[in-house]
Amino acid sequence: MAEIRPKTRRHIRLEIRRARAWRKGLISSQGFTLIELIIVMAIIAILVSIAVPIYANMVRRAKEAVLREDLHTMRTAIDSYTVDKQQAPQSLDDLVQAGYLKSVPVDPMTDNSDTWIPSESDTMTDINETEGGMDDVHSGSEAVGSDGTTYNTW
Repeated sequence: MAEIRPKTRRHIRLEIRRARAWRKGLISSQGFTLIELIIVMAIIAILVSIAVPIYANMVRRAKEAVLREDLHTMRTAIDSYTVDKQQAPQSLDDLVQAGYLKSVPVDPMTDNSDTWIPSESDTMTDINETEGGMDDVHSGSEAVGSDGTTYNTW
């Protein structure tokens, strides 16, 4: 069994101080007041109203960076295919089947890999070309980018 020790003078003085402070209203045992809770919630609301637009802007910028990189990769693959095969690919699937792309990337603006818009020309300017085909690719999104142009013109 635990031994019960008598209270020391120090403990007694501390309890007396706490009791006096509680009686004077310096120590409250009722928790937070409504005003304190409203102030804390207002501060949280201000911080959230600042953070959400910044977060949304960062997500948009990240998607635009992915779009630029995907367009660059696909355009490089189209050029390589055209030089190697001496004819332009007829679709993005030709690039995948020939091994120039592992798979058709997902358009980050539409979240779909089927919305890419290939730009085809009937006559290519390259001397080695004998047959027309796809020479460029664009996003299928009509949304406006951070530079003020629509994504399908990038």
